[in-house]
Amino acid sequence: MVQQRAYSRRDVFKLAGIAGAALVGGSLAAGCSSGSASQAASSASSASAAAAEASSAASSAAAQAASASGSSAAASGGALAGSELNIYCGAGMTDPFTEIAALFETQSGCKMNVTYANAAQIQTQIDTTQEGDFFIAGSAEELKPVEQYVESSTNLVKHIPVLAIPKANPKNISGLADLANVDLLLVGDPESTPIGKIAKKALTDLGIWEDLQSKGAITTTTTAPQIATALANGEGDAGIVWKENVKTDGAVIVDTSDLDAYVKVVPAAMLTSVGDEAAAKNFDAFLQTAEAQDIWKKYGYELA
Repeated sequence: MVQQRAYSRRDVFKLAGIAGAALVGGSLAAGCSSGSASQAASSASSASAAAAEASSAASSAAAQAASASGSSAAASGGALAGSELNIYCGAGMTDPFTEIAALFETQSGCKMNVTYANAAQIQTQIDTTQEGDFFIAGSAEELKPVEQYVESSTNLVKHIPVLAIPKANPKNISGLADLANVDLLLVGDPESTPIGKIAKKALTDLGIWEDLQSKGAITTTTTAPQIATALANGEGDAGIVWKENVKTDGAVIVDTSDLDAYVKVVPAAMLTSVGDEAAAKNFDAFLQTAEAQDIWKKYGYELA
């Protein structure tokens, strides 16, 4: 039975050296013996054969080394190939989380299925189907309605509410108290979105929520990014949104500390219905890496 020899990198260089030495030796033998042409030819022939054998062995060893290197790279680049994770994420975090999920999928080989929606929609989905691996919520409070399905939770970044206005600031707004005079205030739905609940709480604490509602000055949206877009288009006097949502040229953040007391934290909740524990634990760890954190920061978030 023939056994195939595995060659190391050192063997490759050694064999290559043997091949070179054999060729040189053959040339010397052919040139030094003018009186024994047949002997020189014979020596050269033997040297050539040895060189060919050594060269073949070197090529085989190099091929083995390249194959091993390729196999190792493939294994490290797709350790979770064939795995899948099903994740729910608040719609306001679509941009950073899409990038984070794509990076994890590229590095691990794990397929990432992400559903973006408002908190109430996600809570209903989890409660109805009792399926899914993670819920990336806009605040820890959003986990309470589905807390029986939460296995563990890790804080990721701060969710900072801000007062935003059109760049022209037609109502001269400098703080929350000035909102009493607006004709159109844009806020998230206080029944289904974290940012909407914050807006209602802050304006109720200030004593102007009911007055604004009674005069029809409040318009609600299903997601925070819609508010910033509308303000940039001149479709409102002011709005309460997340800091990272104000990224269009036509909308700006008011320099005020009025909403500092309402800062929330974005948690990554692993659900009890997790289907692939190894993939879930790997992703949970990935969310704590500098690579993932840098993506959050790029979009204006602060680490929790």
